[in-house]
Amino acid sequence: MQQQRSFTKEASGSLFLVPTPIGNLEDMTYRAVNTLKSVDLIAAEDTRHTQQLLNQFEIETKQISFHEHNKENRIPELVERLQDGTNIAQVSDAGMPSISDPGHELVLAALAADIQVVPLPGASAGITALVASGLSPQPFTFYGFLPRKQSEQIKTLTDLAQKPETILFYEAPHRLAKTLANIQTVYGDDRQVSLARELTKKYEEFIRGTAAEVADWAQQSEVRGEFVVMVAGNEHPTEAVEAADPLAELSPVEAVNALVASGMKTTAAVKQVSKLRQLDRQALYQTYEEQK
Repeated sequence: MQQQRSFTKEASGSLFLVPTPIGNLEDMTYRAVNTLKSVDLIAAEDTRHTQQLLNQFEIETKQISFHEHNKENRIPELVERLQDGTNIAQVSDAGMPSISDPGHELVLAALAADIQVVPLPGASAGITALVASGLSPQPFTFYGFLPRKQSEQIKTLTDLAQKPETILFYEAPHRLAKTLANIQTVYGDDRQVSLARELTKKYEEFIRGTAAEVADWAQQSEVRGEFVVMVAGNEHPTEAVEAADPLAELSPVEAVNALVASGMKTTAAVKQVSKLRQLDRQALYQTYEEQK
């Protein structure tokens, strides 16, 4: 058990988790600015990007890079500095640290070293989108970015299909159409979906409709900006939800070939196709091997 009083003076430094704007600089809070000015060091995901923010608010605090590619070496260094009494603020490029951004491992390391971790409230794309989505805001499940591979994405969506709460995903513009097509495939044409893009920016936009309507919009439109994808929960979670076959137009062997080409192992691909189409797995495997 560990008990923390965030603002009790300690010999060691404190780790402050500071949110930054997701677009509109006016969403920077007074407290965030004052914290970044008062700490000894800022651990930033991209120091060049963060420097623009610091210049905007006349913050002169020194930065150090902390991102996915250097975290293994950087975390011990940051923890040592915290133990020596250095106050450090951690920021990502936008929004809350640790939410689809670096930070969680640093928090764990700081807590293991009995260092105070102090979070600041602020901008978060998921919550901002959810309250204007038109979908039920509570309860909700935040998932973040879905797997990129088709087969893995279908499996993840299927695993979430029984959830009665609204589900939140993040998605990049170049993958949006395929992701929405998979959502339509797994959840059906009529499930309600809400999209939010370019939140707090000049071209902020919401697209609300059925899975079929939203998927069609993505196919027909020039998609730009980062998206929050929100899917209504299953109103009848006790009813079994069968995943539709995303490769239905292909023969069983062609479907296996497509899944293997996407990176899935042969045995897993045969298992998935045979399950979706209610085929004998061993017979399909034998046929696949014969036609290779």
